[in-house]
Parts: sequence; structure tokens; C-alpha cells
Amino acid sequence: MSYFREEHRLFRSAVRRFVEEEIVPCVDDWEERGEIPRSLFRRLGELGFLGVEYPTEYGGGGADFWMTVVLAEEMARCRAGGVAFSVIVHTDMSSPWLARLGTDDQKARYLPAVISGDKVCALAITEPGAGSDMAGIATRAVRDGDDWTLNGSKTFTTNGVYGDLYFVSARTGSEGPRHRQLSQFLVERDTPGLTVSKKLDKTGMLSSDTAELVFEDVRTPGANLLGEENRGFHQLAAGLQRERLLAAALSVSAAAQALDDTAAYLRQRQAFGRPLSELQALRHRFADAAASLEAARQLTYHAASLFAAEEPCEVQVSMAKLYATEAANRVAYECVQMHGGYGYVRETPVERFARDYRLWTIAAGSSEVMREIISRRLLGDAP
Repeated sequence: MSYFREEHRLFRSAVRRFVEEEIVPCVDDWEERGEIPRSLFRRLGELGFLGVEYPTEYGGGGADFWMTVVLAEEMARCRAGGVAFSVIVHTDMSSPWLARLGTDDQKARYLPAVISGDKVCALAITEPGAGSDMAGIATRAVRDGDDWTLNGSKTFTTNGVYGDLYFVSARTGSEGPRHRQLSQFLVERDTPGLTVSKKLDKTGMLSSDTAELVFEDVRTPGANLLGEENRGFHQLAAGLQRERLLAAALSVSAAAQALDDTAAYLRQRQAFGRPLSELQALRHRFADAAASLEAARQLTYHAASLFAAEEPCEVQVSMAKLYATEAANRVAYECVQMHGGYGYVRETPVERFARDYRLWTIAAGSSEVMREIISRRLLGDAP
């Protein structure tokens, strides 16, 4: 079954050509610098890659979710997980809340710059004491006349160092269940009191900047409340399905690229007088990895088809995210092993892949959280 039409195939060709010609030659430098140049976002915007699903009236493409899947898959082929991660955080893990929940004024103020790449988006949800438990968010927003004042801290904020527009979750209520006390806010980079306290030094995803943020009496206009007051938890939960699907799509595509690189290596490398690709032990490892990856791809596409049709899909998305990210890590192990010593040095792409995609079993909901969601829906809550 094909999920992609001719327009998707044409778009894939355009993105792939751009990735191969303008991103792949630069990734080593960006990894070394630990950041992506702002010019990349503007170039992506110029090509129409940053707003494929957004309304044309704001400069978007008005396309469907499958176009976004294509974008994620092709960005993941650049052999630097941090580049793909930063771009998808901008396009699909932060700005969709603006497109879906924003007022006409908010969308008119921000969406054109988001789509053009002039404003880079960052998602500020996770805190030192609240990761997967979003209801435990401690950052507080208090009404101050027509404005709100925010105090607290965030961590693991992708695009946090160089971002321009932060999507911030904060506690606005004090009564009732914790998940009914959260709201979302749009906070601009140059707002007084907002400080990037630290750029985090990570194991992988090096070209994706990740920050700790501090909010000290950050005053943001009342007009920057995003969506309904005290409905932030439900808004975030609704958006997580997209985020998790794209984590799966990125993982599958990057793993496929790693397998392609490994196949080329096995054909070229000689041992015992013949190419490694002729050794049965390695051929069988490769076959197992390819089968696991294909299962992950089909599970991801099935969940994506339900999501695109706006059908209930929490279980299927959780399964796809769980299986695809775990499969990518199994593929990473096998690719490094099949490269031998060369798989453990930084001159080979599979070494970076193994470091980068370890993150996806943690980010956007850990594997443990995915298992809990699946088991609760299928078995009911534990006593």
C-alpha cells in the first residue's frame, strides 16, 4: 500500500536534493561548532520547507500530514540527527500549537516569520523536576494587570540557545487536579528576565543546541496566552501524537540511511580474502536489522494514516514510537558491530547515528511511558 502521491514524490526529490547538496557537506562543521547557522532556517523557509501544512495566507503550503512525513524522512538522511531534530522541533513540535490554537492576531504576528525561517521556535516544557510528568510543571505564571509574570526554569530545551520564540508551559491555577492548572504562553527571546543559563553538553545531537532557561519576573502580554487558560495540559497532550509520530519517522529513516552506509561498507571491506558482504554471520545480522526496520516503518505508516485521517490513534502512535525508536537503536548496535573498529571512530557516520538516536527512546515520551500508555489502554489502570 502506498501512502504517498505524486506531489509527495516530487517534494521528496526536492528535499533530498537540498539535503545532499546543501546540508550533508556542512554537518561535520556544524557538529564541531555545536550549532546550526540561522541561514539554514532562512534557506529552508525560502524553499517552502518550514510551513508545508500551514495556511497559504501566512505563507504556508496548505499540504497534508504526509508531506510533513516526507520532510522528516528526508531531513533524517543528512547523517546528523541534531540537524533534523532542530528543524522538526521548529516545524512540528512547537509551532503547530500556534497554528492550531493561536488567535488570528497571534498567527498574523508570528506565523509568517516562523514559516520564512526568520523566527526559530523552541519548546520549553521540561523542567528539572518534571519531564514525562507534565502535570508536575512548577514554573508559575501570575496575572499582572493585563499581562502575565512568569517565574521558574526549564531544561532540555531544543533550539533554546538560539531560538526566537519560546512556547512555554506554566502553572496558572492552584485548585483542583494538577493537570487542570496549566497554560501555554508565547515568550519572545528578548523579553527581560528570560535568561539562557546554560548550553548543555550532550552525548549526541551535537549540532542541535539544547539549553537550560531561567524565567525571573518575565512579563509577557496577556495577548500571548496560547489557547485556553488552564487547558494547557490537554493542549500539550493532543500535540504529543504528532511529536511522537515524527520521532518514529525520523528514527526509521535515519536507521535506513545507516543500513545503506553499512551495506556499502560490507561490500567494500575485505576480510579472509573476500568482501565482508559474503560472510554469512554478517549477512544474517544485516537481514535481521533490515526486517526489524521494515516492521518499524509499516507500524509508523499505519499510525500516521490514522493520525492523518483524524481517527483515534494514541495506542498505535505509542506503539510506533516505542518500536521504531527501539528498533533504530538495535540497528545502530548492529551497524557499529558490522563496521568493526571503524564503527567506533568518529570518521564513520554510523558512530554518530548510534550516539544521536539514543535520544529518541527518551525524548517525546520515554519507552517506559509508551509501554505504560499502551498497557493502560489495553489492560486498564493498574490497581
